Amino acid sequence: MDLRKIKKLIDLLEESNLAELEIKEGEEIVRLSRMPKGMVMSAPAMSAQPMRVEAPASAASAPAAAAPAPAAGSKALPEGTVVKSPMVGTFYASANPEAPPFVKVGQSVKAGDTLGIIEAMKMFNQIEADVAGTVLAILVDSGQPVEFDEPLFVIG
Repeated sequence: MDLRKIKKLIDLLEESNLAELEIKEGEEIVRLSRMPKGMVMSAPAMSAQPMRVEAPASAASAPAAAAPAPAAGSKALPEGTVVKSPMVGTFYASANPEAPPFVKVGQSVKAGDTLGIIEAMKMFNQIEADVAGTVLAILVDSGQPVEFDEPLFVIG
């Protein structure tokens, strides 16, 4: 596939609401994906770092974005770092149904500790703590479907 076609695909991706685009032409495959602002990836398409938002900062800087959160959760989040889902998928609190959960409310975590996993398209993506602290809240149940940018944990 020539470079001009790839540049046109990049332009198409930027102009659309798509997060990922994959084109197969013969045996050649080109996959383009973009991350939302503020998201960090530790390895391409394998493991995503959680996006963190300070609760007071999000309420002050984006009142329109903060308005749907209380409606969805119907209660205010505890003050602390909110770990949000980096993707759409199914959240799991443990590696398998018989295993204990990765974290519990009140447990201390270090930056990089696994908080849970999200299954998306048969891939299991670890959700890791971005900051050290204590787990103040677990906002989703194991086996529950989650949306992009949905709050999962609060670490204080």
